[in-house]
Amino acid sequence: MIFTSPLWLFALPLALLPLVFGAQQEQAYPSLSEFETDPLSGTIDWALRMAGITAIAGLILGNAGIAWSEQSIERIGEGAHIVLLIDRSSSMDNNFAGQQTSGGEESKSAAARRLLKDFVAKREHDRFGVAAFSTSPMVVLPLTDHKSILFAAIDAMDRPGLAFTDVGRGLALAMKMQAQDPSHASRAVVLVSDGAAVIGRRLQDSLRTEFARQRTSLYWLFLRTAGTKGIFDVPASGEEDTPQVLPERHLNKFFQSLRIPYKAFEAENPEAVAAAIEEISKLERMPIAYNEKVPRRDLSRWAYAIAAAGLFILLLAKLFERGIGPNGGRYGAT
Repeated sequence: MIFTSPLWLFALPLALLPLVFGAQQEQAYPSLSEFETDPLSGTIDWALRMAGITAIAGLILGNAGIAWSEQSIERIGEGAHIVLLIDRSSSMDNNFAGQQTSGGEESKSAAARRLLKDFVAKREHDRFGVAAFSTSPMVVLPLTDHKSILFAAIDAMDRPGLAFTDVGRGLALAMKMQAQDPSHASRAVVLVSDGAAVIGRRLQDSLRTEFARQRTSLYWLFLRTAGTKGIFDVPASGEEDTPQVLPERHLNKFFQSLRIPYKAFEAENPEAVAAAIEEISKLERMPIAYNEKVPRRDLSRWAYAIAAAGLFILLLAKLFERGIGPNGGRYGAT
């Protein structure tokens, strides 16, 4: 429990005033010896005093800014902490034939978004993060298990992409996102891309170290454009076999050299993408325990509501109050 304006708490003893001063108008009687004890009246009197205490205390606590402080809740589930690393190069806006979409055609990025949302929806206990890369990488959403926010983050990938594919820096960012999570949960990076690029030797060494340190699984969903070289294609005799000429093949070889759980999927249509994502979903099923931070929750409105209820009770009592006239007769409300 915290207070944003704690100086108001010095006024809290004022809430005891109803114990000293009654809420109802006092009437003078020559003698009370002939009156029988009235438990109901005594109960009502104390109830009105408590309503007064509640009203004053509620107003003071509301002005003091009463709130629950940020908390950490431990959750246990089955699954993994997964970073979705999505390629946002301009080629992702084309269809699987490598052409601009027309009519009701679905682009590679649209198919990936739709199927990734289905993947997230089926994984009830996983935590997901979303990152995007093209010329440079960016964090779209840190690791979370709030599905509505995840869907919005994935939908945000519909903006036009840029020309380049810097997959190395994208992977470095995904590993940095995983490193910020101190739990011992199973970790995975799902790379969704329709191409690759050359990763410099220094960045390769850095990625090798991070994957080994964090023991993170890697899945590459390669959205292959019709007519282009695939991940597993072996160059013909005499054909140049370099990262510059066959970047997808050599990126796959680099991933295989990381000595981590790794699997590549090659998809040439939305159905193949769906099958690959379904297989990934079956692979990552490990018990996880993690702490989720719950943001500060303002309670001042509830304090004001309780104060309003106490004041309402006092107002009703005042409206029904009747006095005793000079000659013993009753007169109207005061």
